[in-house]
Parts: sequence; C-alpha cells; structure tokens
Amino acid sequence: MRGILLTLRSLFWTFTCPGVVAGFIPWFYLGVGDAAIDWSDPLHLLGIAMVATGVALLGACIVDFARRGRGTLSPVDPPTVLVVAGLYRHVRNPMYLSVLTILLGQIIITRSLQLLGYAALFFALANLFVIGYEERALRRRFGESYDTYRRSVGRWLPRRTRH
Repeated sequence: MRGILLTLRSLFWTFTCPGVVAGFIPWFYLGVGDAAIDWSDPLHLLGIAMVATGVALLGACIVDFARRGRGTLSPVDPPTVLVVAGLYRHVRNPMYLSVLTILLGQIIITRSLQLLGYAALFFALANLFVIGYEERALRRRFGESYDTYRRSVGRWLPRRTRH
C-alpha cells in the first residue's frame, strides 16, 4: 500500500511541478502547442530527441527519488534518504537539467525567443532556489553525508571525480 501511495504522490508532483513548467505553460502560452513538426527538418528531429531525452531523464530521476530516496520531487514531500545513485552520481540537480533539456528541445522546434527567455528565467530561478533553499535544507537534513556528496559532485556540471 505504501508503494502505491508513493507512486500516486510522485505522479501528482510530476504533473504539478515539471508538468506545468515544461508542459502546460509552454504548450498553452508559449507556442509549443501550435508548432507544426516538420519530420524532414533535422532541427525539428533534434528538438524532438531533446524533449524525449529530457522526459526520459526526468522519469529516471523521479523513479530514483521514489525507490532509493522513498520520497518525491516536491520540496514538501522530499526523499527521506539522500539519493546519490543514478544520474545523481554525475550532477546534483539532474531533474532541473532534464526540464531545461525539454525546454531547449521545444525552443529548437518552435524557434521562439519568448520560450528562450522563459527557459533562461526557469534556470535562473532554479539556480536561486537550489542555492538559497535546497542546498541548505539538504545540509540540515543529511549533514556530513550531503557535504561529502556536495564536495564530490557538481551542482550543474559533472566533475572528474564522482561520489
């Protein structure tokens, strides 16, 4: 029963957070829903590949949070165990990078400067949130294990030495 509840919570937060940021807003307000895909255009194919890759990577992170961390991607329902496996071995914030990958794919498809501005705003706000809240909360929750992880794994870019 607990597994089913965690799955339902994960699905809810997936649709509520990245679903709104990378799906609903770009689709209904930033032109993604009006974009006509040209299957012969290599840039459209690249954009589609980036969106699909971002969705797959985001899904992998959400599954890791549920299975390994026993929590969800929401700050109000976070993992109870520090997740340092999967994509988290390479960067500390792969979910935000996955959402950014989805947005960049949409930008390539739509060639929208408005969507580019939105993606830049998303990344700036995500960075402020990570630095201003998330890292402090993780340090309080997981202590030295998070500090060790933070020293060995980059926030946005992989480092040569991994956790």
